[in-house]
Amino acid sequence: MKIICIGRNYEDHIEELNNKVPEDPIFFLKPDTAIQPQGHPFFIPHHSNDIHYEVELVVKINKTGKHIEKQFAHKYYSEIGLGIDFTARDIQSICKKKGLPWEIAKGFDGSAQISRQFFNKHSLDLSNISFHLTKNGKIMQSGNSKKMIFSFDNIISYISKFYTLKIGDLIYTGTPSGVGNVEKNDTLEGFIGSQKMLEVTVK
Repeated sequence: MKIICIGRNYEDHIEELNNKVPEDPIFFLKPDTAIQPQGHPFFIPHHSNDIHYEVELVVKINKTGKHIEKQFAHKYYSEIGLGIDFTARDIQSICKKKGLPWEIAKGFDGSAQISRQFFNKHSLDLSNISFHLTKNGKIMQSGNSKKMIFSFDNIISYISKFYTLKIGDLIYTGTPSGVGNVEKNDTLEGFIGSQKMLEVTVK
């Protein structure tokens, strides 16, 4: 099972981090050990002093495919969930400055929170999925799939040019603006619409 994460897919988030809008999807991988065990707290790793939350819509692949044309991409997923891509922002900044890969900042153990529940995509308007994240009860991030630069189908088609997608693979589809750091005893809650999808305590 692969965890594939899309970077820079919302213009407001691109602006807040002073990045450039990409011509094609930017993606990176997390190992399966990044999956946060269900119900477990998130432990701030020892190697970072600036861990950020990034809430994202998550697509679960249900069919193996390679070189998938965009018009057929909808056949390769049927469920949408929610996730948090925890990021060691201080480490990522160092990696960027040195031109190094981001994995040490993105793929550490527990860095991928994922909702227990997934919605059947036919119950959603894929072009208008609202989602948000709260920290200690306050809304910190609010996004909508209509603001994605690259759609679900676009993302799946593009990734499949390079990697064979397999059943169970998870694609984190990018985060909106409002990312910020977490501290011990924070509580994060993620929602699709009004439905709470996940809750995690920071330790």
